Amino acid sequence: MKSKRTRSIEKIEASQAVQAKFSELEEIAYFNHQKVLRAFQKNKVASEHFFESTGYGHDDLGRQVLDQVFADIFQTESALVRSNFVSGTHAISCALFGNLKAGESLLLIGKLYDTLEPVLQELQDKLKVNLLIFEPSSWQLDLLLVELKDFLLSCQERKKSFDLICLQRSRGYSAKRPSLKVKELQELIFLLKTELRAKIFVDNCYGEFVEKEEITEFGADLIAGSLIKNPGAGIVKSGAYLAGKKELVQKAAAQLTAPGIFGEGGVCFGQKRLLFQGIYLAPMITREILKSMILAARVFQELELETEPNFKAKRTDIIQRVQLKDEQQMLRFCEILQKHSPVDSHLKPLPDYSPGYQSKVIMASGTFIQGATSELSADGPIREPFCIYLQGGLSYLYSKIFLEKLLKIF
Repeated sequence: MKSKRTRSIEKIEASQAVQAKFSELEEIAYFNHQKVLRAFQKNKVASEHFFESTGYGHDDLGRQVLDQVFADIFQTESALVRSNFVSGTHAISCALFGNLKAGESLLLIGKLYDTLEPVLQELQDKLKVNLLIFEPSSWQLDLLLVELKDFLLSCQERKKSFDLICLQRSRGYSAKRPSLKVKELQELIFLLKTELRAKIFVDNCYGEFVEKEEITEFGADLIAGSLIKNPGAGIVKSGAYLAGKKELVQKAAAQLTAPGIFGEGGVCFGQKRLLFQGIYLAPMITREILKSMILAARVFQELELETEPNFKAKRTDIIQRVQLKDEQQMLRFCEILQKHSPVDSHLKPLPDYSPGYQSKVIMASGTFIQGATSELSADGPIREPFCIYLQGGLSYLYSKIFLEKLLKIF
């Protein structure tokens, strides 16, 4: 690493290349905010929709309007937006268990998050779902498509079919595979639907409002995401959403509630106004997050750290991967972030086992909502190649303060 910093955070921020990327983000946020406004206006969102129901939550007009707002934003037949989803993983689990029958086949394009491994194991053990993972040797789109075509040809020769195909937009904790842009996912989905008659489910976590388009506009039958990420704008306390074809959303809803109840019951536990306001603010907050990640990528470059994506790259999610040399450097990075957080700045992050993960995980997260990756946080499994995944940033100014400290002392 450089023994002496040649540039200040202000000079990095003011550089022509960084400012050009910031201008692109303004255009995307403006486009997406118009999309959200149209959905609110079309559905005549009113103050009475914020009132809370009790008990069974039957005939909750606000909940119904909220679902339709999400459906219109993602251009889908239906949506299910609920506070009682524990996490994005919970929503994905409901989608998988709801839309797979005993003995059916599931194809994964690439390995999913660590937290989904127990879900996949349960699908195999309880429903006897036939699981197959296609893990390409390269994620470069042209090479990936060639490999996938060969794989699908071999499946046809063996008369192998699939009932559900699952893709993940974000990289998760993978150091090798990149996050997939909407246009890349579109090409994959087109090939899969051309060769196979199967439903396409996309884990959309971390990706909402990063691009102008959402993958439901290009062939995805069902998507899922967390409300303590992009769509909740840092103010939603908990929950997740599903959006897609009505039949698929209904089947997933039956796993959350019960068959026959589907999405027609359940209260929002005092969160309804926040749920509406979160999705309303989401394009603006996502812009703040992306500005933070672009500046972070440029700072990591100045620190001579391997990082991805490059600050000039077109983005599809809010995650910035940075590779460090060992466990101690991971701990040091997280200590600096925690020390300069608005919440719990006096605490020292330590690695520990977290539910659903195979390795110990280190996390710096001085956040107002526990675990909210829409807020500035960093985490990673303690294993080679020792990568930290930085994400979030409700306030670009706060992110800049942290990065200034990192540039000086790391």
